[in-house]
Amino acid sequence: MHPLLATETGTVRKKWKGRLPVALLYPNTYPLAVSNLGFQLLYRLLNASDEIVCERFVYPQGQEPFRSLESSRPLADFPLVLGSISFEHDYVHLVAMLAAGGVAPYAADRPTEIAAGSPLVVLGGVAVFMNPEPLALFADLMVIGEAEAVLPQLLPALAELTDRRRLVDIGATIPGCYVPSAYSLSYDSEGRVCEIAVQDGLPQQVRRVALEKTSLAAHSELLSPEAELGMYMTELGRGCSRGCRFCAAGFIYRPPRLWSAEAVQESLAQRPPEVDRVGLLGMEMAAPELLDQLAGSLQANGCSLSFSSLRADRISPQLLELLSRSGLKSVAIAPDGCSQRLRRVINKGLSEEDLIAAAVALVDAGIYTLKLYVMVGLPTETEQDLEEFVGLVRKIRQEILPIGQKKGRLCELILSVNSFVPKPWTPFQYLSFGGQEREQARQDRDCTAAVLNLKKKIKQLKKAFARVDNLHIKVDRPDKVLAQAVFSRVDRRIGPALLDIGMGKASFKQAMKRHGLSSWQYAVRPREDDELFCWQVVDHGIQAGYLAKELKRSLTGQTTPPCDTSSCRRCGVCGLNPCL
Repeated sequence: MHPLLATETGTVRKKWKGRLPVALLYPNTYPLAVSNLGFQLLYRLLNASDEIVCERFVYPQGQEPFRSLESSRPLADFPLVLGSISFEHDYVHLVAMLAAGGVAPYAADRPTEIAAGSPLVVLGGVAVFMNPEPLALFADLMVIGEAEAVLPQLLPALAELTDRRRLVDIGATIPGCYVPSAYSLSYDSEGRVCEIAVQDGLPQQVRRVALEKTSLAAHSELLSPEAELGMYMTELGRGCSRGCRFCAAGFIYRPPRLWSAEAVQESLAQRPPEVDRVGLLGMEMAAPELLDQLAGSLQANGCSLSFSSLRADRISPQLLELLSRSGLKSVAIAPDGCSQRLRRVINKGLSEEDLIAAAVALVDAGIYTLKLYVMVGLPTETEQDLEEFVGLVRKIRQEILPIGQKKGRLCELILSVNSFVPKPWTPFQYLSFGGQEREQARQDRDCTAAVLNLKKKIKQLKKAFARVDNLHIKVDRPDKVLAQAVFSRVDRRIGPALLDIGMGKASFKQAMKRHGLSSWQYAVRPREDDELFCWQVVDHGIQAGYLAKELKRSLTGQTTPPCDTSSCRRCGVCGLNPCL
């Protein structure tokens, strides 16, 4: 047993005899793994079967051996390996973990017979059903969708599978199952995808499978003092109705689903009594009535509240009272766009007045450190937009400083400035990383101008805030973010580069050059409205042309109302008749 498990609660230990061993990989370190609700949910679902013994593997810290957490067994002892991937930067970790465990990284190099030492590798998670292609060469099978909706049918089939060639039967009969080796991509002379060919009997596109409703909201199954997020987490729903045009979660989780108050309360009832800090996931779209109800319940049970960020237009008096009693040191608000005009472009739905009012209310409730999250490099962004953000920050300071002074407290602002990365399945999937105009992006074959453009914007903001007291600015490095922008929209040709990076044989830049790949092709090249994308091997139910229409609306400053699943048929997910 790994020493970290000595202080973990919720660990499942089983005898191996008579059970199918399943390795569950999280391609990052233990503190992040034990904070990931999807990973925890998968751990519970797998171990709920008496026929399975599931043990976890995390990306090793330092020189520790790469063994399972529960019994210190090597990866080679497991005939079934599942990986849950949430973020693009973890692709290289996943590939490295397979190699470190003695598993042939490429699926094509594994023997036909499935057994310990030559396991079946199944990959899933939000990064996979956003764009499965970067990891396609490494997976025997990919799960396109949410675990609760796929595993009940998939696990019995995998338990009986001994021949890798029979995977196509699973792909043909079980929804949400993608067999990458049965699909092949062709490219034109400029390197763009021109055709996705599929083996007979399999769907042209693999439809994402989603959980429609639940009587028990997903919640923390594992608790550890080592967790990055030290709290009991509960999910309020999945997806987001707002439709921010840069955000993949608002599109790949459609239709947005809010769990019932009963399902959430049942989840909260599972909280160990000694844990008094609760994190609510999905507060951005929860109805004010539900938030007030939960705030009252948490307050009555002596619990404090935590969350990643809060919509500035969803702050009620009861929620503020709970926040005041929770002892929160800071709260994050996300304007995302630097100006009111840009917030219309991205369909954020927040005004300057909303943001200032939220800041005032939070400081008045005793939260004296506010974090503001904003992106640079958004479409149509200008210096004037950045100047408007500087003005907004000054207005917020003018409003909150006197409140803090009356209470004898200093108010602090932390600005997080991040380079915008275009994501698949969003209206901004057609755009260039770096925020350049189309013609400029076409000429920027070495991506230098894209990176410099972002650095210039960041420098402008840093200069504007350089001498402002009690204000800190955190920025990313556009040259490093370029790799994420590549991984976001890349196809399976990236596989050999990922392996080299993961094995420590090359840096990102070296690996791209070694394998004849262009960052421009994937990150900066502007896309056409009718272009075929590699991620269209997945079907999210969004009708053809809808995302391109949303982009056009964006560029003309038109907003789109939030999803109303009871009547809206705009994108096609909830019905066949578009209303745009």
